[in-house]
Amino acid sequence: MTSPLVTVICICYNHARFVEEAIQSVFDQTYTPIQLIVLDDASIDTSREVILDCLKDHPDVLFIRNERNRGHTRTFNQGINEAQGEFIIDLAGDDVLLPERIANGIKDFERASGKCGVHFSDAEWIDEEGKSLGFHSEKYLPRDIQDENIYKDLIHKYFICSPTMMFRKSVIDELGGYDEKLSYEDFDFWIRSSRNWNYWYSPEVLVKKRKLRSGHSTSQARLFSQQSESTYVVCTKIMSLNRTIEEQSLLSDRILYEVRLNLKLLILR
Repeated sequence: MTSPLVTVICICYNHARFVEEAIQSVFDQTYTPIQLIVLDDASIDTSREVILDCLKDHPDVLFIRNERNRGHTRTFNQGINEAQGEFIIDLAGDDVLLPERIANGIKDFERASGKCGVHFSDAEWIDEEGKSLGFHSEKYLPRDIQDENIYKDLIHKYFICSPTMMFRKSVIDELGGYDEKLSYEDFDFWIRSSRNWNYWYSPEVLVKKRKLRSGHSTSQARLFSQQSESTYVVCTKIMSLNRTIEEQSLLSDRILYEVRLNLKLLILR
């Protein structure tokens, strides 16, 4: 039986300090075959030079460099247009896949039904120097999820560490890629994909997620930020996707949480 091809789309933006480790983590996977696509989203540091040096002995890797910054959602969609794999991993240029990440995901997909579209796992948080900051599950511990529809869970609260995801290409094709109008992709992807597809959680730590001092999570916590606007847009999508009174009630709770968060930021301003 032939092993399915997995495509890793590695997106770099000013990750010169970290992108070599991210790329090497793909080369170090225990699984084959893998298609690696690396995209540099118009970095203004030395990322391009670092990437070219990493790939000098790997002519099979596709490297794309944007002349202007397009943002993560648009750049990922560039990569997905070149992807040939049955499964996809969206790897940021500052994160790290552990060697068994892909093999573990394929194993669980083989155990699951055809309706299982997304696999995710626990993660270790690391700082800019690579030192451990703890584990995602210490703060966000999901229930045992194996080939289940978790649409309602995802409306209710955040618990997935997005860099740990591995998903079928048919899922992202069905969604038409990431929504390029949004400033971040994960909440929208979770909601739209979980309406029709099941998820599977592996409690193993399969990814190292780097926390940067000027990272996305910092900007997400700002009052009336682009991230807050994107969250509002996703909530309107949930309203149109909901089918039951229970789902509408969960959405109301989620909106109330987001309002309280912005009010808290307003008070602290």
